[in-house]
Amino acid sequence: MDLATVIGLVGALGLIIAAMAMGVGIGPYIDPQSVLIVVIGSLMTLFINYKMDQMKQFAKVFMLAIKPSYEPNFEELIKKLVDYATQARRDGILSLESAAANEEDEFLKKGLSMAVDGNEPDTIREMMEIDVEQMESRHKTMASIFGAWAGLAGAMGMIGTLVGLVAMLLNMSDPSAIGPAMAVALLTTLYGAMIGNIFGSPIAGKLGLRNDDEVLAKTMIIEGIMSIQAGDNPRTLESKLLSFLPPDQRVSQFE
Repeated sequence: MDLATVIGLVGALGLIIAAMAMGVGIGPYIDPQSVLIVVIGSLMTLFINYKMDQMKQFAKVFMLAIKPSYEPNFEELIKKLVDYATQARRDGILSLESAAANEEDEFLKKGLSMAVDGNEPDTIREMMEIDVEQMESRHKTMASIFGAWAGLAGAMGMIGTLVGLVAMLLNMSDPSAIGPAMAVALLTTLYGAMIGNIFGSPIAGKLGLRNDDEVLAKTMIIEGIMSIQAGDNPRTLESKLLSFLPPDQRVSQFE
């Protein structure tokens, strides 16, 4: 579980609710009409903007920001690739056939299997890079849903504000109707801002970071497979893979 995401969501919502409770209480900030316009309305506009198959993944993708399905451990990945390179250099690349069959990482398994089967390096790189490109495209599309949600929620908040103002102006002769109409005008703006700045934009940003980490891991795997097939020295391979990481994370297992 991503503790940073949980702390951020709970903290942001908690602070806002606490501030409300310290004032007039939470009740006045709950308005069904504003919920319909902003929350439900912004979700409906997402259905207009995206395909049904993509919207079916909405809740699942949201949960990936909290509990990612893939968290690369770069240190372990480098060690594994170096161990494979050492074995291939010592016993030949065909000795990795059993390791490839038992490999849990599907992307690494595919690369090892193609190398063991004797495919050309250019073919292996091309096919694996296509996988990465398509994965990145899917990830960016799903992240863009939350980015779009942020903008659409703000827009629906503005629509709600206009709805409330129209209702208020039409009932200027009835003082008792002015307050509720003004509340709708202000609360829709509040709801839109909360959705956009607590859920939409931050979740899109976190999903983007998840994508970057996975792309980096798969790029390292591609480079590792290429070096293993070429019979590179394991030390050279490790040095190459460590160069993908920040300087403070470059720890060699040969030292």
